[in-house]
Amino acid sequence: MRVLIAGSGGLIGTALAARLRESGHDVRRLVRRAARKPDERGWDPPSGRIDEGAFEGVEAVVNLCGAPLLSGRWSGMRKQLLLDSRVEPTEVLAEAVAEHGVGVLVNASAVGFYGNPGSTVVDEESASGGGFLAELCREWEDATAAARSAGARVVSARTGLVLAREGGLLGVLRPLSRFALGARLGGGRQFMPWISLDDEIGALQHVLEHDAVSGPVNLTGPAPVTNAEFTRALGHAVHRPAPWWVPEIAVKIALGQAGEEMALFGQRAVPRRLEGSGYVFRHRTVESALAAAT
Repeated sequence: MRVLIAGSGGLIGTALAARLRESGHDVRRLVRRAARKPDERGWDPPSGRIDEGAFEGVEAVVNLCGAPLLSGRWSGMRKQLLLDSRVEPTEVLAEAVAEHGVGVLVNASAVGFYGNPGSTVVDEESASGGGFLAELCREWEDATAAARSAGARVVSARTGLVLAREGGLLGVLRPLSRFALGARLGGGRQFMPWISLDDEIGALQHVLEHDAVSGPVNLTGPAPVTNAEFTRALGHAVHRPAPWWVPEIAVKIALGQAGEEMALFGQRAVPRRLEGSGYVFRHRTVESALAAAT
C-alpha cells in the first residue's frame, strides 16, 4: 500500500513511517518546505498548496499534524494556534483525499474529546465532554467531512498519553522520578489513558490495514490507571520512591486552563472498537508499558 503521511517528523510519525516500511508499505511524507528526498512531497496548508503528483498512486493518508499541547499556559493566541495547526491541515488533506479518490484517511484526534468524565468508563460511543480540548477534538474530527462525503473510510484516532523511551510525556516525567521528585497531581484520582509507543504504532497500522474499522477509535491501553497509580508505577519502574503531592491549586496557578485540562482532567477511556476489530496489545498493563519505555 502507498501511504502518504503528514506530520511524519514527530515521535509518532517517525516511528510509524519506519514500521510501515518494515512491513512492506511504500511511504511518502508531506513536508512544509521544498522536498529534498525521494520520499518527500512539499505542501503548505495555509495556502492549500500540495506538490503536483503528491497523491499519485496513494491509497491511504495518515494525518498527524498538530502543535504540541504541553507547551505552557494557553493564551488566546496559543489556543488559536493549537486549533489552526490541526483543523487547517485536516481540511486541506480531506479535500485532497476526496479530489484524488483516496480510499482511507486516518486522522489524529485525542481522548480529550471526552472532557472530564471522572471515573465513568468511556468508549467510542460516549458523548463529547466540555472544555477547550473537547472542543478542539470535535472541530478536528469534523474537519474530515470532505473525505467522508466522498466515500473514503475515515478513522479518527483518539490517542491517549503515549509512553515512549524517546520522549513525549515520559521525557518530562522520567527525570523527575529518577531524582525522587515524582508526584501525584491534585487528588490523584483522575484517570490517565496511557498507551505504549509500540501499541500506538501497531494500532495505527492495524486501522490502516483493516477495512472494517472506521469512525472514532480509542488508541489507549486496555487498563487505564489513576494519576496516583501511574505515579507509583513510574517510581517503581525507575527504582525511586514517589512520595510527593502537588496541590490542585498549584497546578492551576502554574499552568492555568492548560494545567487543569491536561493534568487534572482525566478520561477512563477503553479501546473497545480497536480490540473488537482484532487488535492484540503488546503492552496490556501500565507496568509493562513503562518497563519497555524506561
